Amino acid sequence: MRYAWDLYYSYITEAGLIKGLKGALAKTALHYLRMWDVSTANRPDYFIANSNHIARRIKKTYNRSAEVIFPPVDVEKFPLSNSKENFYLTASRMVPYKRIDLIVEAFTQMRDKKLVVIGHGPEMEKIKQKAGANIEILGYQPDEKLVEYMQKAKAFVFAAEEDFGIIVIEAMAAGTPVIAWQRGGTGETVIDKQTGILFNEQSAASILNAVQRFEMEEKNFDSRFISKYASGFGRNIFEEKISIFIDKKLDEFYNNKIINHNK
Repeated sequence: MRYAWDLYYSYITEAGLIKGLKGALAKTALHYLRMWDVSTANRPDYFIANSNHIARRIKKTYNRSAEVIFPPVDVEKFPLSNSKENFYLTASRMVPYKRIDLIVEAFTQMRDKKLVVIGHGPEMEKIKQKAGANIEILGYQPDEKLVEYMQKAKAFVFAAEEDFGIIVIEAMAAGTPVIAWQRGGTGETVIDKQTGILFNEQSAASILNAVQRFEMEEKNFDSRFISKYASGFGRNIFEEKISIFIDKKLDEFYNNKIINHNK
């Protein structure tokens, strides 16, 4: 449904559906999909959002309030490492809204800084063409390799507007600071100058400036603190909050049932 709403134009552009019969059919289908979605918005008893960012979107689209419970992150899969090497990392599926192209463009202007890019997707060729000699594009990597690069990177760079951004928490679990756009879920999970650096524009210039600010603050980042902070997003925390939410709503339901019966 995210593609039917806020990623509508990105989706039809990426899929080559701007013009023609297929484009008209896709736009009509998405229109009716949005209509159906709104018509069903009053059926659920409750909404749970995976960030305040999404809670605001639910309120705007459906006019419904939502409880915020951050999703479970497998933080144990990304063990803390205090040994960092002299490179930056970004990892993502290479689709337009992830904006890997902006990160590559920014680092191409900083030839003294190495960037490692992990991931694959339809934007791969475009990104390769933008990349300078200081950028190493590895394509798809198995999980164990991703963990290894996460642990060794001096910082993880992220430029997308995400609902939550699980990979950002995974990087912090490994004790790696995050340089991220402050919009979306990452604006809620990355603490500026404590667990990373936030930048305020989705542009190469803003990323470049954020990297420079990071290097001024680099010695102040504590990998143990960052990893401990990330542990607060673990599966056990999620399960506890979901259980509390369900128990609370069940108690309300049965109490109301008793009250109505007594009436």
